[in-house]
Amino acid sequence: MITRVLAHCTVSDLARARDWYGGLFERTPDAEPMPGLIEWHIGDSAGLQVWSEPDRAGASSVVLGDTDIDVVAARMTRLGIDHDGPQPGGGARILPLSDPDGNRVVFFGT
Repeated sequence: MITRVLAHCTVSDLARARDWYGGLFERTPDAEPMPGLIEWHIGDSAGLQVWSEPDRAGASSVVLGDTDIDVVAARMTRLGIDHDGPQPGGGARILPLSDPDGNRVVFFGT
């Protein structure tokens, strides 16, 4: 029985990714299970792994649900993370972002 889902983003510079995703989640990683891998846990059954593999960096995507997209957009602006603001998409509002390697991170919600 599947009990947990971990999304995965591959990056070229783990220290830079730690800072960027740390701002995204407003905290340091929850785990570093092995060299080159950091994780943020989202509840008991989900999370995001960020893996250093420069040859594959920039081809990942992850979608994260949030209760207030406007608050997320304001936080990203404060952090200096470029975005075009919340947009309509698929019955919800979305906030598309790109990490420093070009991985796509999309928030969705109201």
